[in-house]
Amino acid sequence: MRKGRFSKPAAEIALRYGESVSFDWRLYRYDIAGSIAHAAALARAGIITAAERRKIETGLRAIQKEIESGKFKWDRSLEDVHMNIEAVLAKRIDTTGAKLHTARNRNDQIALDLRLYVKAEIAEVSLRVRDLQRALLNLAEKHVDVVMSGYTHLQRAQPIALSHYLLGQMEAFERDRERLDDCLVRTDVLPLGSGALAGSAIVLDRERIARELGFSRVSQNSIDGVGDRDFVCEFLFVSP
Repeated sequence: MRKGRFSKPAAEIALRYGESVSFDWRLYRYDIAGSIAHAAALARAGIITAAERRKIETGLRAIQKEIESGKFKWDRSLEDVHMNIEAVLAKRIDTTGAKLHTARNRNDQIALDLRLYVKAEIAEVSLRVRDLQRALLNLAEKHVDVVMSGYTHLQRAQPIALSHYLLGQMEAFERDRERLDDCLVRTDVLPLGSGALAGSAIVLDRERIARELGFSRVSQNSIDGVGDRDFVCEFLFVSP
């Protein structure tokens, strides 16, 4: 991607340094979902035709099936998940595929993918924590009469019911769920439309895109939209 006017391919060490597809390929389903929504917005704005939008969506869904089946070939020289998918799409549907990048940049694309990924992870972790709480409750109900030693300052303090201890763990996990819900508030923001960092001259219906992708609101500042990763750190911190 960055070879420019060089006639020789990049050195292996440079490829390893510059690529991210070896790990960000995991974002493929979110990247494809974002691209499908973006293509729909381009069609509504008259940038592409309805037929081109259908062609793009069909091509993207076919690529997703290939990835999920393990048949898709990732090219490290294309650096990341975005360019790998778009390059294959462009080869298959010619110039129509190249139009998908209109009014979009890899900066707001990865910001979108990460937010979709973290939103999905929050939902998954929250469900698993709820399952754990149910398991603790069932265990407590089965052992209501069991007594154990309660400790404080690494010494035995008072006899306590095992069920009381287990329910205490339930309370702690409930706080974790509340923190995840709180993190979701700051994650649930659509950054698409921020471009590289200063927006795009092509105006798309961001609110409509947000609704289609399940976001509750859109970002208000393009620089912050592509630069914010706080929600990722926050999720990693609060995830039990």
